[in-house]
Amino acid sequence: MTPIYLQNFKDAAVYGVYSYLYNWVSMWNAVLAFGMETTYFRFLQKVDAKDKERVFNNSFAVTLITSLLLLVSVFIFINPIATWLDGEGNASEYVKFIKYFVFILVADALAVIPFAKLRAQGRPIRYSYIKFINIFITLFANLFFIVFLPKWIAVSGFWADFASGWFQEGWLGYVFLSNLLASVLTLFLLVPEMLTLRLRIDKPLMRSMLAYSFPILIANISFIINENLDKMFFPKLLPGEYGKTELGIYAAVTKLAVFLSLFVTAFRLGAEPFFFSHAKNENAPRTYAKIMEYFVILMVLVMLGITVNLDWLKYFIKGNELQPDVYWQGLKVVPFILFNFVLLGAYMNLSVWYKLTDQTRFAVYISVIGALVTIVLNVVLIPLYSYPGAVVTTTIAYLLMIGLSLYWGQKYYPVPYHFLKIVLYLVSGLGVSLASFFIFDSNFWIGNGLLLLFCAIIIFSERKNIQQLLAQRKSNLK
Repeated sequence: MTPIYLQNFKDAAVYGVYSYLYNWVSMWNAVLAFGMETTYFRFLQKVDAKDKERVFNNSFAVTLITSLLLLVSVFIFINPIATWLDGEGNASEYVKFIKYFVFILVADALAVIPFAKLRAQGRPIRYSYIKFINIFITLFANLFFIVFLPKWIAVSGFWADFASGWFQEGWLGYVFLSNLLASVLTLFLLVPEMLTLRLRIDKPLMRSMLAYSFPILIANISFIINENLDKMFFPKLLPGEYGKTELGIYAAVTKLAVFLSLFVTAFRLGAEPFFFSHAKNENAPRTYAKIMEYFVILMVLVMLGITVNLDWLKYFIKGNELQPDVYWQGLKVVPFILFNFVLLGAYMNLSVWYKLTDQTRFAVYISVIGALVTIVLNVVLIPLYSYPGAVVTTTIAYLLMIGLSLYWGQKYYPVPYHFLKIVLYLVSGLGVSLASFFIFDSNFWIGNGLLLLFCAIIIFSERKNIQQLLAQRKSNLK
């Protein structure tokens, strides 16, 4: 939807508000989930088969309680919240947005454990089917409110009468309303997964689950701070219309990393259940090390593939007719944003050790340290350098978190990572990416030539591993 939004919103500041609110929502998503998704997977491996429904009941009960608490709290304090978020006298508009968002949050939170249940049961078809329905409803509703209805009103008396008295062309709230419709329908589609639910809390089991999940919750909140605090506090650090515009530009160019972001998300969804189910295998550490290598290679290749094609991918974030190139001034930070996503994926791989060893307190240590660095550097760098300062802050925070995770992880759960090879791929990939953009000015032919050369070098250096994988696959097919 990004091109639709950018071409139909009146200016970059509106897209800045869109990004600002959704980044705050990401924080509350983490709070409502309460770390229960990871906890659910972990405790499925710790209990007998007959007790798995009790794990489901307890996990869902926690998200239900947190959702109800949020719902009540928001409606009690909705006006102060709106005033704080807005800060410029448009609180009444923000009150409407907050009402949409609180129900989106509740619907999404209640869907977390049923979706986790589908993943644990190994049912990717149903999982994907419901996710695609969510996407379809979101897409259709957005197009209806933002694109189709304004055009139909202009040419049809029927639609003009239909929209009379309530429709506001170009209103940002329709994006949030579309999200709400999709989230509520998604929760309804998950009812079959909830039919076995019994809201009976097993207190001993609940105490153990909360003891495991609370550090995960703190780590998730800290992680959201590392990833999104720059956008959450951008209007506070750069106040006024200028700050919203700069945030809009930053949010738009970040969308060019969507393919890499999706790759990281898809990996996390599939890898987390696998890591837990494979933990008792004697060769698990070696398997995790290999996964890390292949993951970094693929991530670096996707990073390069996007960077060398920025000359035409930039039209994905073309502005409206009055400001067609307003977002393109932010392209200079895209190679670094992509690299940050690679670092994020690497950290997700590394974080497996504290989940498998039940030492989730280290997740708190790592994430809180990263969050504190993020807060301090953002406060210092964003007022001075705008969004480039935010990008540099994220890079420093992720590198620090990777270093801490490696240090503690190798002490408590040694995994034989090939550090030199991984670092070499990361550094060389970033070097080629920066050369393509800054030295060769995003030239399509030179950039893709460098990408092909890099691919050839990887295939040559990994030829033995590739042959082993192909032989293993052939053996499995037999």
